[in-house]
Amino acid sequence: MTGNTHVVVIGGGYAGVMAANRLTQRDDVTVTLVNPRPDLVHRVRLHQLVGGSDDAVVAYQDVLSERVRLVVDTVTRIDAAERSVRLAADSTLHYDYLIYAVGSGSAEPGVPGAAEFAYPLATLEEAQRLRATLDATPAAALVTVVGAGPTGIETAAELADAGRRVTLVCGGVLGPYLHTRGRRSVAKRLAKLGVTVIDGSDAKVTAVSRDTVRLADSRELPSEVTVWTVGFGVPDLAARSGLSTDAVGRLLTDETLTSVDDERILAAGDSAAPSNQPLRMSCLNATPLGARAADTVLSRLAGKQPETIHQGFYAQCISLGRSAGIYQFANRSDVAVWLHVDEGMGARIKEVVCKGIPGHLSKEAHRPGSFRLHRAPGGVAKRRRLLQANGAHQTEAPTAPGRAA
Repeated sequence: MTGNTHVVVIGGGYAGVMAANRLTQRDDVTVTLVNPRPDLVHRVRLHQLVGGSDDAVVAYQDVLSERVRLVVDTVTRIDAAERSVRLAADSTLHYDYLIYAVGSGSAEPGVPGAAEFAYPLATLEEAQRLRATLDATPAAALVTVVGAGPTGIETAAELADAGRRVTLVCGGVLGPYLHTRGRRSVAKRLAKLGVTVIDGSDAKVTAVSRDTVRLADSRELPSEVTVWTVGFGVPDLAARSGLSTDAVGRLLTDETLTSVDDERILAAGDSAAPSNQPLRMSCLNATPLGARAADTVLSRLAGKQPETIHQGFYAQCISLGRSAGIYQFANRSDVAVWLHVDEGMGARIKEVVCKGIPGHLSKEAHRPGSFRLHRAPGGVAKRRRLLQANGAHQTEAPTAPGRAA
């Protein structure tokens, strides 16, 4: 098919695939998706890859529209003036619109020894490396998981459920997002699995060696395998390309997800910072943001004013091994409330969520425009209150001359 408008999407995660599929609503639009891997990384299952119960990948043929051209390569630079991207394979793609959906990965650890001796867990390759290490390590070996956010909790529970001896070092409180009641439920389940939880102000890791983890109170924990789940970072592609970013490196946009530098560039997912007030990094936000970025492009092509983002529902879902989990409800400001669902029902809800993500993408591939969660009622007012509370002024993108029609 030959189209009049070419959209390049950088990044084939949840946000990028949703955006690419959604853009196929118009016959006069061609879409190219650039991704360094030939398959979709099902990131919410990476802890299962480590535990041996899933491979954490989904074939693009199952979730990507046949009208989207997949280029397996890495973008090394964006040239906004030329409307082009440079690929690692020494070729160039030109675009009319660009959607920046490069996602996130492991943050650089600032703790001595962590980069050398600990195993991060934010990408497919990191999870595969950790899995190979565990396969080569005796089942009785001591495993330490550092970081008690969702990734740390899920990994600790998954490994303990598989028979590993696991210590979870929180670096503070267990499950910071969780409500007190939800936190008690998670702690109870981890104890049942045999996970030793070390929390509190002294539970900060100050150094990692090949076989120990040192804490702030000078305790040294023996650890034959140390898993590092502390913090996420984003690729520096936008910053290296001269585009405006926030302090972390996310692309700065207005509330329509349009770059503050260039109307032809948009961002979605973990690598977007609308009005310098980014949404929480999560699959819950990535997929709707991908839909919103695509809608912004489609609105401009139709000569309409794009809508602003208004995610309206928040929660956090954590698996606790294969037979338990927790679904933590939150209010519209994304603050956890007392209500949660745990135990076996929590595990079933988590599995529905995990299966639902590729389900949404597949449905959009076959029926572009069918996704609706990014239009949840009430989200507009919630977003406005957030911006006001943080003293943020909604950034406005510049008007580019000669919009594509």
